[in-house]
Amino acid sequence: MKLTVIGCSGSFPGPYSPASCYLLQTEHEGRVWSIVLDLGNGSLGVLQRHVDPTALDAVILSHLHADHFLDMCGLYVMAKYQPGPRERTPIRVIGPADTPQRVGLAYYGHPTEQVPEFDFDPVVDGSRFQVGPFAVSARRVNHPVEAYGYRVEANGRVVTFTGDTDTCQALLPLMHGADLVLADTAFVDGRDPERDIHMTGSRVAQAALDAGHVKRLMLTHIPAWNDVEVCRAQAAAVWPGAVEVATPELVVQL
Repeated sequence: MKLTVIGCSGSFPGPYSPASCYLLQTEHEGRVWSIVLDLGNGSLGVLQRHVDPTALDAVILSHLHADHFLDMCGLYVMAKYQPGPRERTPIRVIGPADTPQRVGLAYYGHPTEQVPEFDFDPVVDGSRFQVGPFAVSARRVNHPVEAYGYRVEANGRVVTFTGDTDTCQALLPLMHGADLVLADTAFVDGRDPERDIHMTGSRVAQAALDAGHVKRLMLTHIPAWNDVEVCRAQAAAVWPGAVEVATPELVVQL
């Protein structure tokens, strides 16, 4: 399984990175399957350097804040208006139940039940679904809006994406035994007292330790105003191994 970090900036696109978007790919039955976790604002442009977005096998949305889904509007335009003959199969979109209405509101200016270019599947806590070789499980996590973390398994490898969350019990089964955890690290110890929104580096590391047998820990969703090395140091004070940090267009082979 190959991970390409398309965008890793937290809360809004940064000067060097789009907002949240992670491309996962693997070979299966004679072709490469491609899914993205989130399609935050600014990500669609970079994504085109790595895959034809209209050929994605699925878009999986953690929640419906702009930095996680807003480039669905651009994907809609590509899917609907791209010139030339081609098979116009709807793109599978997996996310919270009100995803169709929110995409319609963002693009049309009013909610809509259906967008013909997309095939929407609602997710709930405990959902499990298959996209070709990818087995995906969802758990609702600790954020002010309905939000999910995902555990993606393919070819014996596991990637966990926490989405936006503070510490919660749902992270334990999501992270346990993962080859790589992509963890929300938007907050900083000693600066951000708010709870039930995002994690700090130390809380990320403790959650991974509590889950057990996590092989690699990667901090992501770091806003432009954070000092990345402060986030890394706060995690490293708890995590016994190397603490990795997501960077734009980083490629990880698992």
